[in-house]
Amino acid sequence: MSTTTLSPATAPTIQVDADPRIGLRDHLRHTGALVRRNLLWIKQDPESMFDAVLMPVIFTLLFVYVFGGSIGQSLGGGQDAYVQYVIPGMVAMMSMNIAQGVGTGFNEDFNKGIMDRFRSLPIGRASVLIAKISVELLRLLVATTVLMIIAVLVGFDIHHWGGLFAAIGLAALFGSAIMWIFLVLGVTMKNAQSVQAMGFLVMMPLQFGSSIFAPTRSMPGWLQNFTEYNPMSGLADAARGLMVGGQYSPTHGLWVTLAWTAGLTVIMAPVAIRKFTRKS
Repeated sequence: MSTTTLSPATAPTIQVDADPRIGLRDHLRHTGALVRRNLLWIKQDPESMFDAVLMPVIFTLLFVYVFGGSIGQSLGGGQDAYVQYVIPGMVAMMSMNIAQGVGTGFNEDFNKGIMDRFRSLPIGRASVLIAKISVELLRLLVATTVLMIIAVLVGFDIHHWGGLFAAIGLAALFGSAIMWIFLVLGVTMKNAQSVQAMGFLVMMPLQFGSSIFAPTRSMPGWLQNFTEYNPMSGLADAARGLMVGGQYSPTHGLWVTLAWTAGLTVIMAPVAIRKFTRKS
């Protein structure tokens, strides 16, 4: 009786298709399991929530008590007028600041080899990314809740509860679109520090060249043109109109925000999924 020995060159190899033809139901199941995994990781490492909890407190107190008096006078009031102006802008700012965390966390998962484990499983690639975004949206809601508690304590008046929830929903929608950019950075950058540095280069011009912290009428003409279609200005103005109303109209800001949200999602989501699939 003879036996046949296969050499390494001729031996059959078993390949696991990392993304076979998975249906919507399985994608949702995989996403739910990965969301649970990410939440358990946060439970084991509660320090990862420090930015979501402390950032709203620090920024609100800083801007209200350092700049509130002087900028409030330009608004025709004092610190109270500035509180009504800046808090909706802070809602917009949280959407971008929290979004940065998805890129750094994603990059760390690659460097720790976690994505190698996912590669051996027959799961949808998009499920990994959507789970990341879902958990970051939950962190965004935590940060926004803390922000609104501090806002009420410093004197913010909630004029329209429906408008408040609409503004938070709009911020979450735009934040999810921004997260696709940071997912791309998380895949392409070598380490989390590089992702963070590149993120600041993106965030700083958008945040400070906007109407988040101060009215734009005193800015140079070219900068006013930039702020008019800056998505952060659009989101801040829309939130201001929804939450405060009165002299603030949400119409222009709402359309600017929705246009940027749709454009970023349509362009960046396929790029993020493709780069993730090729890298992993």
